[in-house]
Amino acid sequence: MLNYIEYHDASPEVRAVYDDIMAVRKTDWINNFWKSLANDPATLRRTWESIKEIMRPGGALNPLTKELIYVAVSTTNQCGYCIASHTAAARKAGMTDAMFGELMAVVGMANETNRLASGYQVEIDEPFRPR
Repeated sequence: MLNYIEYHDASPEVRAVYDDIMAVRKTDWINNFWKSLANDPATLRRTWESIKEIMRPGGALNPLTKELIYVAVSTTNQCGYCIASHTAAARKAGMTDAMFGELMAVVGMANETNRLASGYQVEIDEPFRPR
């Protein structure tokens, strides 16, 4: 495990990214994910720019939908940190307990049927194929 780079120990390049994260997210702290990535300032900057672009409001998907997708993928990938952080973000964007329960049911079912289809080597039906 790498050290977390705290704001007061950060280089000017890292501080600039931290400042942008706090401004965009309207917060006064940097979470451990970003502090870990700060060990490689180029990765920190690149990842933050990508997250900012993909998760921005105003796209075809609303912020709650994006967070729900992030929670679903993080659950499937078994990333405890991302599950926790994006569940918190989804709750902030309006996710209810009922929505979370239904999301987990869909994630569980998708994982089960994905494995079954892969294991049985099910051929894709003609109407499902891209045209």
